[in-house]
Amino acid sequence: MNQEVRNVKKKWWIALCSSLLLLTSLAITAKGATVFWEPMTYYNSQTWEMANGYSNGNMFNCTWRANNATFTNDGKLRLALTSPSYNKFDCAEYRSKFKAGYGLYEVNMKPAKNVGIVSSFFTYTGPTDGTPWDEIDIEFLGKDTTKVQFNYFTNGVGGNEKVIDLGFDASQSFHTYAFDWQPDSITWYVDGVAKHRATKNIPKTPGKIMMNIWNGTGVDSWLGSYNGANPLYAYYDWVRYTSN
Repeated sequence: MNQEVRNVKKKWWIALCSSLLLLTSLAITAKGATVFWEPMTYYNSQTWEMANGYSNGNMFNCTWRANNATFTNDGKLRLALTSPSYNKFDCAEYRSKFKAGYGLYEVNMKPAKNVGIVSSFFTYTGPTDGTPWDEIDIEFLGKDTTKVQFNYFTNGVGGNEKVIDLGFDASQSFHTYAFDWQPDSITWYVDGVAKHRATKNIPKTPGKIMMNIWNGTGVDSWLGSYNGANPLYAYYDWVRYTSN
């Protein structure tokens, strides 16, 4: 077998494997809805990417590092907040390469617990994507992980925060959190139970599915003052999206 034939077979095999990876994540239901479901057991570069080498600035007091997104031996995505040197901090963000619109978004996760930090699951699109800033959030403020904060932005307009008492400490075990995004409403769920519904000025622009952990600065009234504790970890077991 000459080298040219070997190269053709190698390219064919790579293409086949890539297609199979996508098929394991995407399915079409009988009603025509697209279901994206992926256990966070390994880095699937076909559908996910990691933020690396820059900072969002403003209230984000850390630099995104791809090395801070790793996978545990028992098959969980682990996002870390670390400190490479005094008063310098690295954080982690994991996001889909594709954008999704109306539908049900679910995550099974366990946030980090510490004052001054956020662990989150959300959708986002904005000016860097050439679109309006539309965002839907599930956020855990590490200062009190017995609560969860829901929020959304439409064309950059927020102020829709709603804090819910969970009745348990989310940092101690995995639970399923979700939001159902429809043209006229967003409904947030905890372990399958509806907890909050919004109906005004609902976002309409498809966005990426995102997860991150970060420490804040200048937002002590919201997060509390970060005390430098590290490493801190947020864990994600699986993610699912079901379109309309």
